[in-house]
Amino acid sequence: MKQRVAVVAVVAALGVAPRPASAQTTVTDIVSFLVTNLAIPTEDAGSDRAAAEAARDTITRALIVNLTSAPIATSSGGFLYRLNPQLGTVERATESFGAFFVERAFAPGHGRATFGVSASTSDFDELDNQNLRDGTFLTIGSEFPDEAAPFETESLTLRVQSSTMTAYGSVGIGDRLEIGGVLPFVRLSIEGQRISVWRGQTLLQASGSATASGIADAVVRGKFTLLNAHSGGAAIAAELRLPTGNEENLLGAGKAGFRVIGIGALERGPLMLSGNAGVVLGGVSDELNLGGAAAVAVHPRLSLTAEFLARRVDELRPLELTTQPHPKRIGVQTIRLTGGEPGQTVANGIAGFKWNPSGTLVLGANLRWNFTTAGLTAPLTPSIALEYGF
Repeated sequence: MKQRVAVVAVVAALGVAPRPASAQTTVTDIVSFLVTNLAIPTEDAGSDRAAAEAARDTITRALIVNLTSAPIATSSGGFLYRLNPQLGTVERATESFGAFFVERAFAPGHGRATFGVSASTSDFDELDNQNLRDGTFLTIGSEFPDEAAPFETESLTLRVQSSTMTAYGSVGIGDRLEIGGVLPFVRLSIEGQRISVWRGQTLLQASGSATASGIADAVVRGKFTLLNAHSGGAAIAAELRLPTGNEENLLGAGKAGFRVIGIGALERGPLMLSGNAGVVLGGVSDELNLGGAAAVAVHPRLSLTAEFLARRVDELRPLELTTQPHPKRIGVQTIRLTGGEPGQTVANGIAGFKWNPSGTLVLGANLRWNFTTAGLTAPLTPSIALEYGF
């Protein structure tokens, strides 16, 4: 991991010295430094500090929610097997290769194991529908109510990029039980600037950047098939997220989280329809989540997939701009960025394909996008995956 910080002093007329560069050592330090390093004199230091700290906590929480609790690959392998009681033989249970993130109801079959690796990269450009790149992300300002725009502002620019490689595996124990695990490796980079604007004159107040890489939060999970019918089934699954990632560098939640999932699926011929509903306790936040997927085998070696994921995250707060009269400047109002009431919904769509070139090897690729603007969002997140069944 490496970090570097460059700080440019504000013009002497502002009368503010930035926090020393040597104090920034982690990704969260960089975020805190850029958000709380205020220069506009509002004559209300207590309110300024409280608002800046609330904004910092909201932004940090949005970053960690999106970076440490992103959807992980399904435990269900592309090849699933079950015993045919009439013939006394083991046969493939499905024709499609399933979805990327939504769980299937069937277990892989006794002794059947799957190992896979996936890779994805997200280049985030918005936070709560606020553009992070063009300098319009206002953090504090002063305005006259009768003027169209503030005469004094401070704004933030951020570039956040996350690359993840995930190794996962599972094995069937008996015909109904499956256990597995997930180990993600993440590289996170963040760089930003704080810009002051006075009557059209732009000044660079501070800048900072950091890069962190390492193991994120590992997952141990299991699934049990409750109903195993010829054309569908039902199952229950559980996941334990272990706090193996570095919280200060936004690689981990800092505490364990537990998820329970109910699964229902219809798999008839080339078509698979699957639905998931789950609850998460602990980790970065309590949440409720839903997922649905459709997969169709357009060829014995090729499946197309479409998925929908939705999460109601308790600790995800919206960012809000509040306005209050300046305590000393008559007719001037102070604008501050702060955090709103907790609880937001994040929804994603996924489309992709899975291809079986030979044997039990499955290659896949998908694109993920956002249906909502809550939290940290990227235009598109591409992923590729390789899976092999034993």
